[in-house]
Amino acid sequence: GGPGEWTDGTAMAIAIAEVAAAGADLQDEAAQDAIVSRWHTWSLTAKDVGIQTRSVLSAAARHAPITAVAARAASADHHQRTGRTAGNGSLMRTAPVAPAYLDDEDAMVTAARAISELTHFDPDAGDAAVLWCCAIRHAVLTTELDVRVGLRHLDADRRALWTARLDDAEALRPAEIPNNGWVVAALQAAWSAIVTTRGGGPAHLRAGLDAAVRAGFDTDTVAAIAGGLLGAAYGASAVPLQWRSRLHGWPGMTARDLVGLATAIQRPGATSTGPTYAGYRTDALVTHPFDDGVLIGGIGALRKLPAEVDAVVSLCRVADADVPTGMPHVEVRLIDSVDADENPHLDHVLLDAVGAVEELRAQGRTVLLHCVEAYSRTPTVAALYGARVRGVSGDEALRAVLDVLPEANPNAVFRDAVRRLGVAT
Repeated sequence: GGPGEWTDGTAMAIAIAEVAAAGADLQDEAAQDAIVSRWHTWSLTAKDVGIQTRSVLSAAARHAPITAVAARAASADHHQRTGRTAGNGSLMRTAPVAPAYLDDEDAMVTAARAISELTHFDPDAGDAAVLWCCAIRHAVLTTELDVRVGLRHLDADRRALWTARLDDAEALRPAEIPNNGWVVAALQAAWSAIVTTRGGGPAHLRAGLDAAVRAGFDTDTVAAIAGGLLGAAYGASAVPLQWRSRLHGWPGMTARDLVGLATAIQRPGATSTGPTYAGYRTDALVTHPFDDGVLIGGIGALRKLPAEVDAVVSLCRVADADVPTGMPHVEVRLIDSVDADENPHLDHVLLDAVGAVEELRAQGRTVLLHCVEAYSRTPTVAALYGARVRGVSGDEALRAVLDVLPEANPNAVFRDAVRRLGVAT
């Protein structure tokens, strides 16, 4: 794939996510039929399909249309013939099963094992999917990283075996775990990458993924596995904007589409095209006091884009119809709230947003920086950007921004952040 293009792990996960987002129960045979059908379609044009997965899918597709029953039979047959169906392919795609069952752990365990067995007959593959989905679910609900929470769903003898395997993983670095094409070693390498980089927040997400990639051999798969759990713990706001802006892949989706898909899994069948912000005062639009290549305003400015704007940084959710075409568009996950739970990585997100404006300006672009009303989020990021551009304190930059946006009034937590992060040079 090209720069920023996701690989087979994410592509196969998207197929599961699409079926879950449509409101299907992944335990149902019809839902699993839909998943294998989507995988088969994908595999016909995909650049990279695991050997075992391709073998099972093509065997199952001999009698069209392909079904879950046929896939399971082909998976069992492949196991009987080769004795080897414990590749890492079913673990790398399993993450979307977890958000589909946040309120029902037992159903999630059943679905995770069943979806693993569609292509990977070996019980090690099913165990790994169960353990990882339990860890992902636990991370979403508690933000804690604990790969042992699912052990109770395994048989007693398997529990002891996996406990030893997890102990081994924690004693080694990812690159010291050989043969990560095997599902057990892939899980061990992913967990080792997470444990050996223990930190918190966005820095841990980046370091953990970096360690997973450096594990060697099947690096994209180990990173896909580790990323599923790290992302569950830290959320989309921890993913660097630079990565998000480049991310794309089958079936023609972007990072924005992935976020929408993840949201839809938790609210199945809801087809929202995004917020309209009716009743808000959205018409603010002024030039940044320290940089006339940056316009700051409300979402109305996005809907009637000034001719000179050729890049947009959005600090609020944007409806599909409002996404600008033909230019870079960065979406920042920032909530206008003083509740720390709403912005768990506030400093990272604010500095990332400022960095995005700086990068677009360095490319010679004229940037629109906006939220809904330019009331709290926009002046905050504009002030931090101004402090960096002019080398003044956050307070001084904020005063200059509020002079040109007299209606604005950033919340107290945002004002503190401007003071803390906008240090005069």
